[in-house]
Amino acid sequence: STVRTVVQIPNNSGNKCILLKLYNAMADNAATDHNITWHNHAVTQAERWKVSGHKGAIVWLTGLSGSGKSTVANEVDYILTSSGKRSYLLDGDNVRHGLCNDLGFSAEDRNENIRRVGEVAKLMADSGTIVLAAFISPYRSDRDAVRERLAGSDARFVEVYVNASVETCELRDPKGLYKKARAGIIKNFTGIDDPFEEPLKPEIVLDANSK
Repeated sequence: STVRTVVQIPNNSGNKCILLKLYNAMADNAATDHNITWHNHAVTQAERWKVSGHKGAIVWLTGLSGSGKSTVANEVDYILTSSGKRSYLLDGDNVRHGLCNDLGFSAEDRNENIRRVGEVAKLMADSGTIVLAAFISPYRSDRDAVRERLAGSDARFVEVYVNASVETCELRDPKGLYKKARAGIIKNFTGIDDPFEEPLKPEIVLDANSK
């Protein structure tokens, strides 16, 4: 049986960092625990993909807030589903309502956010799903780590850079977030007071400045 210890700690940014470190330490211990054994499935990846009629894949859309990642991903998801393909959209805002609702926007929390989503996307791709992941994912190392998780798998990782400048995104500002960031209401906002590391060799680049 699994023993779970719950410790009530006041919710603030400093304590979040402490909790994250504790979580990572527990995860590291779990990964090296000799009582944990990988359980092989009776159904193989090839058999799952045969049912899907196609291979699984992760299409990772990265770019600034307001660049159009979710818009593009939604349209592609609709086209794929309409043509009989098995696809699913993981959206940056949506996953923070559930899977990642305990995370903020510090560098550490952003890293954990993408790590969790990457693991979910990997499992879905293994099942024969074309996963469309629309996330700002500002750090190159986080995106590369998701790609590396597919190493040795037949599932493909496709990085799509939805390229729109800060100026373009700020003019659009569909959610009013840039205005709040400029006013200091929102902290750690990518493109304003947090960096965005452009992909070095994305498979696809979409010019989203004028489209």
